Amino acid sequence: MSDVLNNRLAYFPASFFGMIMGITGTSIAYKATEPFWQTGALMGQGLLYLVTALFAILSIAYFLKIVRFPKEVLVELKHPIKMNFVPAISISMLLLSIGYENIGQHQLSFWLWSIGATAQLALTLWVLYNWVHHDFFVPEHSNPAWFIPIVGNIVVPIAGVHHAVIDISWFFFSIGLIFWLTLQAILLNRIIFHAPLVERLVPTLFILIAPPAVGFISYVGLNGGEVNQFAKVLYFFALFLTLLMAVSFSKFRKLNFALSWWAYTFPLAAMSIASFLMAKKSGFVIYQGIGIAVLSVLSLMVLWFGFKTLQAAKAKKICTNDH
Repeated sequence: MSDVLNNRLAYFPASFFGMIMGITGTSIAYKATEPFWQTGALMGQGLLYLVTALFAILSIAYFLKIVRFPKEVLVELKHPIKMNFVPAISISMLLLSIGYENIGQHQLSFWLWSIGATAQLALTLWVLYNWVHHDFFVPEHSNPAWFIPIVGNIVVPIAGVHHAVIDISWFFFSIGLIFWLTLQAILLNRIIFHAPLVERLVPTLFILIAPPAVGFISYVGLNGGEVNQFAKVLYFFALFLTLLMAVSFSKFRKLNFALSWWAYTFPLAAMSIASFLMAKKSGFVIYQGIGIAVLSVLSLMVLWFGFKTLQAAKAKKICTNDH
């Protein structure tokens, strides 16, 4: 039994933290409903405590993997696709920081943000170093998961404006914004002109929504809460990408379950939060309606994916050697 557990621990994937990103994003989205739905805010707070416990469990598991199976960790960090999921760990901490800042736990939020932002910078440098100084990448390796190391930088300012001098937040925002635009062009070229994404990576197409949606939230915070023309460009581009994913529903519903399904959740959470923020700043009810619609779909996804993840874990289809 011990050998079986050790074997599964050796292949415990960082992509598990995509689940933390999605659930934490959902909790923040529920908290964002507070101006018009008090019960929703309480649900968000309860969900935040739940996902914190889950984050602790996954973090302990990944720490044990680092201690006991450092070679497997290094393989993951150098894998042309899986390396991009490792920053999901630091992003999870940054999102938890936002969640706790929203409920007035400033000190806990500060430490989560400090560790998360430091780890995010280190992992961004690691990923970009490997992108630049590589001898193994081919066009087929690129996929929307490449946005994950970049999106993390755009997340930093959301809580960062409360915890450090604003130039630090602008530093991270600039990294995320410029590389997002660069990667957008690269990935569109890959998706249009090269071989289709393998099935388990198809859900990562939803990640296209995240940079502009998170960028909108982050930029509004950096801009003193004002929604100007540039903020609207970010929001409406995210809204268009959400519509594009919606009309592509038939392509997604045929897929077999994989941990990559959690890639659906965080981008939708970001879109929901952005819509509630847009409603608050503009006073237009339509944005509130968009936020509620997206949050409703997201909530069903989180419940269903949670069930499917437990089912897959029980069937031992997760934590296997698929390098």
